[in-house]
Amino acid sequence: MDSIKDRGYSHSNVLVSTDWVAENLANPNVRIIESNEDQLLYKTGHIPGAVEVDWVNDLNDQLVRDYLQQSQFEELASNLGISKDTTLVFYGDKNNWWAAYALWVFRLFGHTNSKIMDGGRLKWEKEGRELTREVPSYKPSSYEAQSRDDSSYRAFRDDVLKHLGTGGQLVDVRSPEEFSGERLHMPDYPNEGALRGGHIPGAKSIPWARAINPENGTFKTADELRAIYEDEKGLKPNEEVIAYCRIGERSSHTWFVLHYLLGYDKVRNYDGSWTEWGNSVGVPIEK
Repeated sequence: MDSIKDRGYSHSNVLVSTDWVAENLANPNVRIIESNEDQLLYKTGHIPGAVEVDWVNDLNDQLVRDYLQQSQFEELASNLGISKDTTLVFYGDKNNWWAAYALWVFRLFGHTNSKIMDGGRLKWEKEGRELTREVPSYKPSSYEAQSRDDSSYRAFRDDVLKHLGTGGQLVDVRSPEEFSGERLHMPDYPNEGALRGGHIPGAKSIPWARAINPENGTFKTADELRAIYEDEKGLKPNEEVIAYCRIGERSSHTWFVLHYLLGYDKVRNYDGSWTEWGNSVGVPIEK
């Protein structure tokens, strides 16, 4: 089942194949955007014509723990030479982990014409496709963004507490060791400030990478995803879901899977995640 359209997704148009990207490299209405965990990776080689969005420097406020504001986003989008009509295609390392994060932030500002390249860097490289170190230059645009919409796709700590009070669905997408409290951070990663281990009460443990085929980084079919999220873990697609991880990066990937691939209408990403929850005074924790 090689065709994305044949996998049964609710919104298959949010994914494009590596073939599609290769055919649209010179399309002026398409902007390919690479976003990686490894901030040096883009410089070693990237898809021809692709620009870089650095998740630390480009998507986050450099003083307050928050995302960039409307004026900052407009400056970023203008520097990338995109308009509201430009089709954005995100891809990156770690099975498109940070690509989903970047897409999520762009959606906060209303750029809905955005997609992910299925398989990310892994699939592109395994297929032996061209990489270049040449950094492209595009004529700056005058991008006017909508105000950042934190209500539709984003949850804050108080939203999670309210959600807990109603018995709402929570998905913890971290590793099993983080979920159990055995670890305060991902294996092979430094601790990023959490003082307490465990998980939010009632959360279901569904590590984010279970949605991916490890051999080529592509997303599993809709049937395979439903078998994980619904048959195995009991999620109800018609009820609200809040996903969280450590700083909101892995959970943005799960948000993408639930919202677009499986068609869940009410999914929010708690980007404060465990670095906030695990440090908050008086919030409930389970192990």
